[in-house]
Amino acid sequence: MNSNMKQNNFSYVFSFEKQYDESRFFKYMVRHWADSFIYAFVYIVLVFGGKRYMEKRPSYGLRPWLAMWSGILAVFSMFGAARTLPELILAVNRHSLEYSICVPSYLENAAAVWTFLFTVSKVYELGDTIFIVLRKQPLIFLHWYHHVTVLIYSWYSYPERTAVGRWFMVMNYMVHSIMYSYYALKAMRFNVPKWISMFITVLQLLQMVIGCLVNIWAYQIKNEGRFCNVSYDNIKYSLIMYASYFILFAHFFYSAYLSGKPRPSKTGKKE
Repeated sequence: MNSNMKQNNFSYVFSFEKQYDESRFFKYMVRHWADSFIYAFVYIVLVFGGKRYMEKRPSYGLRPWLAMWSGILAVFSMFGAARTLPELILAVNRHSLEYSICVPSYLENAAAVWTFLFTVSKVYELGDTIFIVLRKQPLIFLHWYHHVTVLIYSWYSYPERTAVGRWFMVMNYMVHSIMYSYYALKAMRFNVPKWISMFITVLQLLQMVIGCLVNIWAYQIKNEGRFCNVSYDNIKYSLIMYASYFILFAHFFYSAYLSGKPRPSKTGKKE
């Protein structure tokens, strides 16, 4: 772990958080962040090749495996949110909202290991689509586009030690805590009320709005000549990404809950 690691943002720091060497992962990502394009390419080939392969073959049930997969991601996201949200709150309370957007001190305390886990988890999350392909469920554009772009953006941003990443990571952990719990319960055939899925989509829309606002604020701060550790290119790419997500999730919300027509959910299951 970095000798400058600030641990006073946490009432308790686990041993694996103390021992984590952020500089080692940073050096790895500087050399290998572009590997995310390879992972994305292989993912797309396997997904659409798999869909073609499954066209004339029977679907697989896989409910127990889907429940376990979603459950693992739900628990992981809960732990991630529990370790990164307090850091964000304390950064705002002890410093300022601008500090939380522009100073990447979350990489200098116990939240650093959860940033590492967040970054590499975007490769693991690609496995979501395997279940859609093997169960022969509809694969919507939003699903695979979201997976690919989040993976590439996360790996691209880490070598910059992008300060706004603190906000993006915390929001993602929080939403995924609820979303993957919902997916796990549905896979186990629990009768989850429809308003839960609506609530999750609303949270996703809110996440995109906040993501856009954070980027706009960071841009304004930099334009006024104040320090903000995020590049103009990163702001541009992130703003495009969040704006496109908002449009896609808004369309998804309309199709899912307002149009009156049955449609495939993000998991691929018709509701």
